[in-house]
Amino acid sequence: MSKLPAIFRPAPGSGAERAEQLRRQYPRFVYERFALDRSADTLRVTFHFRIEPDIVFAPETTFSGVDWPRVDSLPQGALENLLFHLGLIETLSYWKATCSPEIRVEVGQLDPQQITWFLDLLRHGMGEFFYVNQIDWRAPEFVRVVASGDARMKSEVQVLRFAQDDKKGNAVGENRRDLVLTSGGKDSVVTLELLRATLSATGRPFDCLLLNPTEAALAVAGRALLHQGSGGRAIRSSKNVGGPIIVRRTIDPRLLELNAAGYLNGHTPFSALLAVLGVTAAAIYGYNRVIVSNERSAEEAGVEYLGEQINHQYSKTLRFETAFREYSRKYLAPPRWCHPDPGVPGEGSALLENTQDDNEGFEYFSLLRSLYELQIARLFAQHSAYFLLFRSCNRGMKSNAWCGRCSKCLFVYTALYPFLEREQMLAIFGSDLFAWEGAAEVLRTLLGLDAHKPFECVGTRDETLAAIYLCAEKIKGQGIPLPASLREIEETILATRRDLPELARSILTAWSDQHHLPLDLAELLRQKIIR
Repeated sequence: MSKLPAIFRPAPGSGAERAEQLRRQYPRFVYERFALDRSADTLRVTFHFRIEPDIVFAPETTFSGVDWPRVDSLPQGALENLLFHLGLIETLSYWKATCSPEIRVEVGQLDPQQITWFLDLLRHGMGEFFYVNQIDWRAPEFVRVVASGDARMKSEVQVLRFAQDDKKGNAVGENRRDLVLTSGGKDSVVTLELLRATLSATGRPFDCLLLNPTEAALAVAGRALLHQGSGGRAIRSSKNVGGPIIVRRTIDPRLLELNAAGYLNGHTPFSALLAVLGVTAAAIYGYNRVIVSNERSAEEAGVEYLGEQINHQYSKTLRFETAFREYSRKYLAPPRWCHPDPGVPGEGSALLENTQDDNEGFEYFSLLRSLYELQIARLFAQHSAYFLLFRSCNRGMKSNAWCGRCSKCLFVYTALYPFLEREQMLAIFGSDLFAWEGAAEVLRTLLGLDAHKPFECVGTRDETLAAIYLCAEKIKGQGIPLPASLREIEETILATRRDLPELARSILTAWSDQHHLPLDLAELLRQKIIR
C-alpha cells in the first residue's frame, strides 16, 4: 500500500479553514473507473478514485454466492450500470476528505437530471458533515459535477432502458420475492416479522441482505429465515441456500490515513448507499422488491445550520425515498426489464403518487415509513425470540454489546421500557440504564433541551418525552420510587405539562398516509397499530 504524499498536511484550525486550504490544494476529485473480478461464485468490484494531484483510492465491494448464468442473462449493460451508480454514491465517502470543488466522472456520462439528483443528495445527505466542520456549502459553485466519460456507459443505459421488451421470464422478473436490508436492530425485526406474517396470504417469500454483518444482524436474519421456513431460500440459487445474502464493503485504508493526518471527516448518507446496493443485489440475485425499515421519526432534523435543517437521517427520510424511487425507475431499474409480467395483482402503491403501475420495475420502499420509533418498539415487544439477539448500540457493535452510556442505548431502553417487564429489560441490557448517574443528561439531550438532538438514529423529541412519561407512570404505578434520572426529568419537565397522556396516545396510534407501501402491507401494518 502506497503512503500518503508528504507534501501536504492541513494546518491546525477550524474545519472551515482546513476545508478552504484543502480545496485549494486538491481542486478535483475523479471517479476514474471500476473493475470487475469474477470467480466461481463471487463478484468483486473495485472502484478507482483519485484526488488530484496524487491521492488514489481503490475501495472494494464483494458479492458472494453469485449464480453467473442468472447474472449473464441480465440485459446488456444492466450490471455495469448498477455498479457504476454504486461507485457514484461511494465517492462521497472519499470526496469529503478534501471537499474538492470539482467531481469529475470519467467512467461514464450523467445527464443534467442525474447531476441535479446527485448534487441534491450531496447537499442534504452531507449536511451533518458540513455542520460539524462548519463548512459553508451555499455558493453556487461550491462543487460542480463534470461527467467527462465517453458514451459507453450512456449507451449501455439506453440499451438497458429500451431493449428486452419481449424477453419473457428473464432472470430479474422470474420471481416475485422480497429482499430485505437487514441490520441487527428492532426495526429490522419488526419488518421481517410483518413479512413473515403475510407469506401464506401473498405467496411472496423474502430473504435478508446484510452488508458487513454484525453478530446481531446475522442472528436476527437467521432467526427470521428459520421462522419463514424454506419458502424464500428454496427458490434461491443453491449457492445461497441456508442463510442470508452477505455483501462485504471494504474501506480503502488510505482514507483512514487521511483522517489521522487531519483531513476532513464526518457523516455521509449511508442509507443512500444501501438503497443503490439493495437494487444492485436484487438484480444479481433475482428479487423485484427491495424493502428497508426507515421510520417516520427519521423526518425530524437535529439542528439548523445556515438556514437549513440538518438531519443525521436524511437518507432515511421520505424525501430521499421518493427521489430515489423516481431516479431508480428512470436510470437504475426501468420497468421493461425488471418485471416482464404485466398482470401481477395486489401491487398497487399507496397514496403518494400512484407510482406502481401494471408495468412495474424494481420497487424500493420502507415498510415502517408510517410509524414512529415508539410504535415500532411496541410492535417489537411482541417478538420475545429476538430480545437477546438484537442490538442497536453503535459503540458496542464490534463486541455485540450494549454500552449503556450512549444516546442510542438510552433511547431504545426508554422506548421499550413501557412495553416489557423489568426482568426482560435487565436480560436485554444487563442493567437498569435509568440508574446510571449520567442518564438524566443524555435524556435531556434526546429531548433537545441542552444541545442539539444527538446525531444518532433515534426518535423525535416528542417521542422521547412521551416515552419518558410512560416509563414514569409505569414505575409509579408499581409503587417503586423513580430513579434519580427520571425524577429529575419529572420535576423539571413532566410536571409542567398537562398534555402528556394525549401526546403519548396520539403517537402510539398515529398513522401517516405519506408512504410508498403496497396496499396489502399498508393495511396489515395499520391494523397492527389499531389493535
